[in-house]
Amino acid sequence: MAPELRWGERTYLMGILNVTADSFSGDGLAPSGRSVPEIVAAALDQGRRFVAAGAEILDVGAESTRPRNAYGDHPEVDAATEEAIAVPVVRALSTGLGDRALVSIDTSKGSVARAAVEAGATMVNDVWAARHDPGTADAAAAAGAYLVLMHNQEGDEYPDGPFETVVSWLRTAVEAAERRGVTRDRLIVDPGIGFGKGTTHNLELLHRLSELKETLGGLPLLIGTSRKRFIGELLDGAAPDERFDGTAATVALAIAAGADIVRVHDVEAMARVRRVADAVVRR
Repeated sequence: MAPELRWGERTYLMGILNVTADSFSGDGLAPSGRSVPEIVAAALDQGRRFVAAGAEILDVGAESTRPRNAYGDHPEVDAATEEAIAVPVVRALSTGLGDRALVSIDTSKGSVARAAVEAGATMVNDVWAARHDPGTADAAAAAGAYLVLMHNQEGDEYPDGPFETVVSWLRTAVEAAERRGVTRDRLIVDPGIGFGKGTTHNLELLHRLSELKETLGGLPLLIGTSRKRFIGELLDGAAPDERFDGTAATVALAIAAGADIVRVHDVEAMARVRRVADAVVRR
């Protein structure tokens, strides 16, 4: 039985498992020429290390979600290809580690979400908040799985301001998910740091996280800042593998502002950041 998330008691750590060939951060586990069994073995090994280091959630993604406005165009992965890689990984993680961690499927495709929850995923993490394909919400509802609704948009124009736009967009997404049968106790919101946003937008949202959470009715909040481009810009053009300290700062500050889940690449180190931040914030 997968662990239950108990909001408010601690900050949960989500470890990123990129079963892709083209992750922006260079940590893809599916380089060209690697077979599916080899990808599954690599993901299971990384998953074990993540859980041993302190991760409570393992987020499996088989299509790069890096924003095109920040990283340039990249090919889309069709549902069959995504499912063929992601689902065996989800099944292996659920079988081998499902009693110690939740397995999340990072997808915006309903068919992939359905196959993943059937294989043992207990969270659907949709970077388009079930607005591109409401089937992701349907899959979560049918399985009683958690559903992460993330703000996203093409381009980075915010005539009404990023905070107001993100809040309104997420409210609409929450209402739509509830209409499709996802219960409120299974919903998680994510302001989508780095997605359709420039550095000033990201900083405003991070600065106002506690206000954002309150405005959205206290729904659990997931924050993903790990190695993202705005950190590199703040650190004089630091490459993704040089953004560790900046990531740690944003993780600690997000926890202080009320984040319930932080999504990270460097699980072992960020588990230590989380431990200290939680000791201060959640005493």
